[in-house]
Amino acid sequence: MTTTSNHYVTVLWEARAKTGKEAEMRAFMTAAVTASRHDAGNIDYEAHQVEGEPGAFVVFERWESREALDGHLGAPRMQDLVPRLLELMDGTIEDGIRFLRPFRPAR
Repeated sequence: MTTTSNHYVTVLWEARAKTGKEAEMRAFMTAAVTASRHDAGNIDYEAHQVEGEPGAFVVFERWESREALDGHLGAPRMQDLVPRLLELMDGTIEDGIRFLRPFRPAR
């Protein structure tokens, strides 16, 4: 994982709900998004459902620094949220995490 030249950290997280848990996972994620947006150092935190795939979700996050992301991941509420999320989703949280590095063509 690297930070950009301005030290932002961008994360793309993909997850799939267990069969029959799609609506529950959507509701769970909807409730969790607002608190994450208010975490120190959050720039952007948007949850998405993949069109045409009711059980597929993507979260796009941007943080001011790795320390801000770590603070979010270590927030006390996560001790309650993570076990519930794991009940609703296939696989592990780590399976869906992608750190993004932006690039632009030279001018």
